[in-house]
Amino acid sequence: VQLQASGGGLVQPGSSLRLSCETSRFTLDYYAIGWFRQAPGKEREGISYITKLDGRTYYASSMRGRVTVSRDNAKNTVYLQMHSLKPEDTAVYYCAATNTATMWHEDYHYWGQGTLVTVSS
Repeated sequence: VQLQASGGGLVQPGSSLRLSCETSRFTLDYYAIGWFRQAPGKEREGISYITKLDGRTYYASSMRGRVTVSRDNAKNTVYLQMHSLKPEDTAVYYCAATNTATMWHEDYHYWGQGTLVTVSS
């Protein structure tokens, strides 16, 4: 199972950014995909997940209301659209795959390499 997160960069506060998690059709068919982030000196934090069959979504309180997770099966890609970004959103963002759709990072067995998002003026 391979996942590749991309789309990070330096943005100004209040900006929007869309992250991509490219994977395989097999992964999307058999695993839920979650998004997490880890800021320097902080623990890894769950953001959202999308389930494998019905595409049900869940949003953790960390960014609820400012993010949308979606999936494009034709491109084997899961997206995380982020809005109204704040400096405290600065972190490395990861996508990961799990058999059990939760927001506990311990339940995720496969991880992408992460993409850095920096929110600064």
